[in-house]
Amino acid sequence: MSSSTEAADIRHAGTAPLTDAGPLSLCEREPHVPAERLVAEMVPPPRFSSARFETYIPDPNQPSQTQAVQILGSFAAGLGGPAAGTGKKRGLFGFGRKPAVAPSAPRGVYLDGGYGVGKTHLLASLWHATPAPAEQKAFGTFVELTNLVGALGFQQTVKTLSSHRLLCIDEFELDDPGDTVLVSTLLGKLVDAGVALAATSNTLPGKLGEGRFAAADFLREIQGLSAHFRPLRIDGEDYRHRGLPEAPPPYSEEQVTKAAYATEGASLDDFPHLLEHLARVHPSRYGALTDHLKAVCLTEVSAIPDQSTALRLVVLADRLYDREIPVLASGEPFDKLFSEEMLNGGYRKKYFRAISRLTALARDAKGLVQS
Repeated sequence: MSSSTEAADIRHAGTAPLTDAGPLSLCEREPHVPAERLVAEMVPPPRFSSARFETYIPDPNQPSQTQAVQILGSFAAGLGGPAAGTGKKRGLFGFGRKPAVAPSAPRGVYLDGGYGVGKTHLLASLWHATPAPAEQKAFGTFVELTNLVGALGFQQTVKTLSSHRLLCIDEFELDDPGDTVLVSTLLGKLVDAGVALAATSNTLPGKLGEGRFAAADFLREIQGLSAHFRPLRIDGEDYRHRGLPEAPPPYSEEQVTKAAYATEGASLDDFPHLLEHLARVHPSRYGALTDHLKAVCLTEVSAIPDQSTALRLVVLADRLYDREIPVLASGEPFDKLFSEEMLNGGYRKKYFRAISRLTALARDAKGLVQS
């Protein structure tokens, strides 16, 4: 059996197969995610499996985007040579005795910018462009990384990742001090082992302004690792809605239900019950919650009642977006999910990202409704 087949088997382990009995239900799923699956899935998600620097379309009005592509391309090219942890004396990125870059160069890059400027596309492009086998590169969100530590233990996670040349962390969570310190300590061990790092991140609580937080905040929060990161500022507007038509308005409950029954692999749930179910499933399992789904159909969408529920929905929106699963909904439009207080609070960047991504998925679902 090929490694890709084995990975696919791991990815789908523990989830019931499709049936012909009508729509699936997210609320009926409580997936178990073994540690082997967590390791196997540390690759760019389906939406970014074909992401390359060549397919990134810089905004001509934002020169920082073109500059980021050039810098990251050079960074990737410098990650060739023997893998980390080979036993030989390593240079900056595990090169051996003659590092290809200056010893003072940083071991990592941090992509600093608002939501929708293509940071995840660039991060995945870096992963793909790095000249190393897939098993020597890792890509995951901060939540997935912390869950890996929980499943394997700290020392085993260090051992597992120390032979890698590159670790990419998307959506670095700076709003949980305990987890931030845990991952900072982990990254320190990996840097010592010669692993190169790349990261994007989200907003700190209480950070307002541009809907993003400054690179200085990221570097301060990861404590002693700041010297290892080169910040790359990426300016621009949300590409998901640049020059595109507005998302379709919510459909009727009847339209959503009919589409769910007519679409093989679609799920159908009412939104209030789905929110209750998400509280019973750890966010690290939300990816597995969507296994085999071709579309998510939701009825009775309404404003989120509290912040804890809102943050769980953000994680689900990210996993649906990563997996390119269209979302068809009735009820309130997605830009009404979060209250003004939430949108002006410390997690505002997460909420705006969720609205942006759900709107894009709603646009993708338009073809599911029969005219």
